[in-house]
Amino acid sequence: MAPLLLWLVSCCVGASGAYTEIKKVAEEKVTLPCHHQLGLQEKGALDIEWLLTDSKGSQKAVITYSGHHVYDNLTEEQKGRVAFASNFLAGDASLKIESLKPRDEGLYTCKVKNSGHYVWSHVVLKVLVRPSKPKCELEGEPREGGDLALQCESSSGTEPIAYHWQRVREKEGQEERLPPRSRIDHGSPGRVLLQNLTAASSGLYRCTAGNEAGKESCVVRVTVQYVQSIGMVAGAVTGMVAGVLLILLLVWLLVRRKGKKRHEEEERPNEIREDAEAPKARLVKPSSSSSGSQSSRSGSSCTRSTANSACRSQRTLSPAAAPRPGLAARTFTLGGPEARGPEPKRGHHAPLAKAQSTAGRLPSQSRPLQTV
Repeated sequence: MAPLLLWLVSCCVGASGAYTEIKKVAEEKVTLPCHHQLGLQEKGALDIEWLLTDSKGSQKAVITYSGHHVYDNLTEEQKGRVAFASNFLAGDASLKIESLKPRDEGLYTCKVKNSGHYVWSHVVLKVLVRPSKPKCELEGEPREGGDLALQCESSSGTEPIAYHWQRVREKEGQEERLPPRSRIDHGSPGRVLLQNLTAASSGLYRCTAGNEAGKESCVVRVTVQYVQSIGMVAGAVTGMVAGVLLILLLVWLLVRRKGKKRHEEEERPNEIREDAEAPKARLVKPSSSSSGSQSSRSGSSCTRSTANSACRSQRTLSPAAAPRPGLAARTFTLGGPEARGPEPKRGHHAPLAKAQSTAGRLPSQSRPLQTV
């Protein structure tokens, strides 16, 4: 019983007799007893009155019978719920209250008077409110080797509220008891500390909040995270990121190389190439007659070809005079205008015939020079 109700009972009941205590759950109905044996000796002499002293100490009349009439002082909340339970004129003046509310709680006093005789009846009514559905929460990180707190609390309900934690059996052989290293926080009854978490600590946990009115419960799942698995996930993510960056780098290098090659190909036709320096050559005059005859034949053929184009003197480069690697090869023409021969002109065939006859008479002059 609440301390204030005890004080009210000691003040109001102590001098007039015993009292009855009744506990009921909210939304239920109750009948507060009040019986008397005061018959109707004289008409209009019977008076019945029910008084309520609430938890704040204020007192008011609930319902009254006097002068053959029933009077009530009911609030809007009490109308339709509070009335006499039976035939109060026959000796049963009990009070009936339906659909109890927390505000109906208090000390009820029944006073019956008839021809100067009084009968008092005191009833302490306590309305119990069952706990609201509690809220289960986890405080901390459920990591292997660490600590985790399970918190459970109801927002409303008649005190005291008791909290009880247990494991939910999800498979055969699993215990409903908490892990061995579990500690209840006596400063907060709905709080349980799970210490040194292991894989066996994972599972479903239920918290039950209860009082005299009833019980409500909630559940929460604990999944212990392994430190190794966290490291492996972090390593895998790091490797993936590094792989993506490497691929992007390779793509960038290939694109850059391709662009550079395309640029060089576009710039190559516009480059001005400088010819390599011509190698120095020695002129040697052949001494054998056969060489002379061959030179004569070559000279004559060269002379004949000058009808369409200039004749280039034939020469042979010795291996010592070959161009060095890396230098652009270039064809050199030895001899002056006499060796190339005159350019053909339209309508003038005599100079050409004359040149042919001269080449036949002077074979030594048309011999090609060899480069050694």
